[in-house]
Amino acid sequence: MFKEFIKKVKQFDSVGVFSHIRPDGDCIGSQVALALWLEKNGSFARAFNDHPVPQNLQWLCSYFPIEIPDRELTAQCDAFIVVDGNAPHRFGSYEIYQQEHPRTSFMIDHHPDPEPAFDLSISVDTASSTCELIYNLFSEHDPDQIDERVAKALYTGIITDTGSLQYNSVKPSTMLATAELLKRGGFSPNEVAEQVFSNRTPQQLKLLSLALNSIQLYENNQIAIMYVTREMLEKTNTTNDDCEGFVSYPLSIAGIKAAVLLKDIDDSGIKMSLRSRSRVDVNEWAKKLGGGGHKKAAGASHPGPLKSAITDVVRIGVKQLKNIENESVLP
Repeated sequence: MFKEFIKKVKQFDSVGVFSHIRPDGDCIGSQVALALWLEKNGSFARAFNDHPVPQNLQWLCSYFPIEIPDRELTAQCDAFIVVDGNAPHRFGSYEIYQQEHPRTSFMIDHHPDPEPAFDLSISVDTASSTCELIYNLFSEHDPDQIDERVAKALYTGIITDTGSLQYNSVKPSTMLATAELLKRGGFSPNEVAEQVFSNRTPQQLKLLSLALNSIQLYENNQIAIMYVTREMLEKTNTTNDDCEGFVSYPLSIAGIKAAVLLKDIDDSGIKMSLRSRSRVDVNEWAKKLGGGGHKKAAGASHPGPLKSAITDVVRIGVKQLKNIENESVLP
């Protein structure tokens, strides 16, 4: 899978690695591990993201620093690699720098419907995570280069993008990869899990309480809606980063087939995270709102206000549920 990628990327002395804006565990884990792979194989690497790394992932930056890109820093790169996204606009200022000074670009990602905007793309939408793909890069090239830093970064991305190995994107190959990472990295799962999942502050729990109180159920309790507002953040002295993982709570309600978290926290509109644990395809749902992602996890936005966003997102979800029901009764 990576034979051509390895051959071509080794031609460049300096490579910039971009992860997508509003970063999560998979994009930061894959970015850090890939930057380390580049260093181990003779390239000078830089890692870029326009947005701050979430607090629960900042420990990964001690393995490889992630910088806010600017023209001076990006000018030092002969090529770019983007990870965990498959369209230029997902990487913030990357799109601007690439338009101003085009360089050879590579993409490694696991989302469907990639844009043909890169010179070489590794796109596997059946992979559990981009980190699983980066594991395959190490495995194909030289698995002995997987040290503790690489292993923990990749393990972080896999468990955060699979709901701690619960989603149906997890295949036997995913479990084998995680086992190999634990073995080669010489660590136990709790060392990463506690960093990522067990560090909520009292303020975050107060915000979660307000968000849980906002849950509304629709279509015979098959769709759950939760929201977070700017007023909630101000009341609890929290930020957008503190909403990480909230959407899993309404999704855990008995009988729920899909859940949506709406964040009305700034003047740029309503941001939405959509999740499914049924036949509901939230990628198709999000596309109706100008977003996208996976069948089980996707994102979208809405100009607002919040009430209109809830009405529109529920309407689309109800229509998809009815289509699924109609398909089920067809002879």
